[in-house]
Amino acid sequence: MNYLNTKNPFILFQRALRNPAFVDKSLLIEKTIRQMVSGIPVEIKLRGYSAVEQQMTSRNEILSAMTIYGFLTYWDGMLRIPNRELMEKFEEVLSRDSFGEVKKIVERSKEMLEATLDKNTGKMEEILEYVHDLEIPILEYNDENSLSCVVNLCYLYARDYYKIEREKKTGKGFCDFIFYPKRKGRTGIILELKCDSSCSQALKQMKEKNYVQELKECSEVLLVGINYSKKKKSHQCRIEVIGKEA
Repeated sequence: MNYLNTKNPFILFQRALRNPAFVDKSLLIEKTIRQMVSGIPVEIKLRGYSAVEQQMTSRNEILSAMTIYGFLTYWDGMLRIPNRELMEKFEEVLSRDSFGEVKKIVERSKEMLEATLDKNTGKMEEILEYVHDLEIPILEYNDENSLSCVVNLCYLYARDYYKIEREKKTGKGFCDFIFYPKRKGRTGIILELKCDSSCSQALKQMKEKNYVQELKECSEVLLVGINYSKKKKSHQCRIEVIGKEA
């Protein structure tokens, strides 16, 4: 329905909302956002924009489509919601009690980036424990993939300032996470994850396989080793600095 070509678009739209045939799918926003930020594949089908139905399964495809159709704008490394009605709906979803856990994780993710840049490994371990206990089902608590999922959630806020890639080919191997600064002057970050091993082993691997060459333009790079002990159900973190402070 093209309400914008009528004299009273808002009135007609309000009538459509009251129609028994109208279905409010805004509740799906919560589920979609939760899956996307957790790194879980999401499938979205867009109908009505072309003769051919468009189906997307990756996070990048979904965000690109949302930008193309005007749901999001992208400028200078930042995503924004350009439409007031969409922003109000988004804020409404975030305000729901059922979405409170995601809000808490986003808030803690800001603390996680700050703690990493400050080399505060104790704070990092605390946040990892919090997110792990909150998000990972007990049956999957010892699964190695759950650690990657937790790290993704812990660094959500970092995506405002970094392009983050997983399993990136660099040096003589593949690093688990690499953080490319979106602006010059920021510290680069490389993460290597281990289960039932040690942070020292993670740091040794990063240096032996020369992962840091991928961020050679950064004046400072943080090598972050994160180990999860299945027996103790705890995380350990260690950081080494490569660059001006090394």
